[in-house]
Amino acid sequence: MRAVVLEEFGTPLVLADIEKPEAGPGQVLVKVGASGVNPLDTKIRAGKAAHAKRTLPAVLGLDLAGVVEEVGAGVTGLAPGDEVFGMTGGVGDVPGSLAEYAAVDARLLARKPSSLGMREAAALPLVFITAWEGLVDRAQVHAGQKVLVHGGAGGIGHVAVQIARARGAEVFATASTSRLEVVQRLGATPVDYTTTTVDDYVAEHTGGEGFDIVFDTVGGPVLDASFTAVRTYTGHVVSALGWGTHSIAPLSFRGATYSGVFTLLPLLTGRGREHHGDIMREAAALADAGALIPLLDPRRFTLADVADAHAAVESGTARGKIVIDVG
Repeated sequence: MRAVVLEEFGTPLVLADIEKPEAGPGQVLVKVGASGVNPLDTKIRAGKAAHAKRTLPAVLGLDLAGVVEEVGAGVTGLAPGDEVFGMTGGVGDVPGSLAEYAAVDARLLARKPSSLGMREAAALPLVFITAWEGLVDRAQVHAGQKVLVHGGAGGIGHVAVQIARARGAEVFATASTSRLEVVQRLGATPVDYTTTTVDDYVAEHTGGEGFDIVFDTVGGPVLDASFTAVRTYTGHVVSALGWGTHSIAPLSFRGATYSGVFTLLPLLTGRGREHHGDIMREAAALADAGALIPLLDPRRFTLADVADAHAAVESGTARGKIVIDVG
């Protein structure tokens, strides 16, 4: 089969013919239809993602959507011909989705939402799982809360906005001036971080009390700002990007809570994979209910164009998720 292989960190990806995998016990063989590209993929390629523990040579690609071709021993609930999606590999020693076929732990998969095509479904897994783990698993978002999403037009952010709204919260989201319309279209109150200070938008939207949940998808100074934007006593800051050195004193002074999200753990450790499958079923249900619409960049890429797709992600020019057409 054809696959995109990383032979050494910091070198170009290679389109090669490699052996087609077989479905082992607990696995299904998926004919890959599409593979989502995440910033983590570009960092792994560059050798700047030690936390992903990628072993080489490797097939990259964390997200996929495709069709089950073969079912391994012990697998129930999936059959050949089923359309599926999930975050299935691309880190540690688990082969990724930039290949015509992938042997996948069946626990990581859910049936693809019928309302979405392969490209749209492949755009969702990592960003949806990250947003769900932050907002639902950690912060237990619910109706009546005010939620602030930093980076609301980004990959994780635009999904986080939709999850929070679907669970009844009032959602606010920061974005640059050119992306405010995207945030508003998703149903959040837009906050222009380039023209509005933290104190100003906390005062305007919460009467100075702070937000019940602040979800940081940006990191760095934005995480520091989150610690001052959260509600006293009952507030909860969640971050998917905790890199850097931060003072937690502002958070402590408010008596609030912080949680981090590390979405790769089930892939790296083998533990908790069933929960990722459960989360993907939640994504499918929301999508089929019309409450979840992934934003896709309109450009089309194939396995032969993966280098161009990575460049589009690295340049920051993408307007939505970059997806590789595999099938």
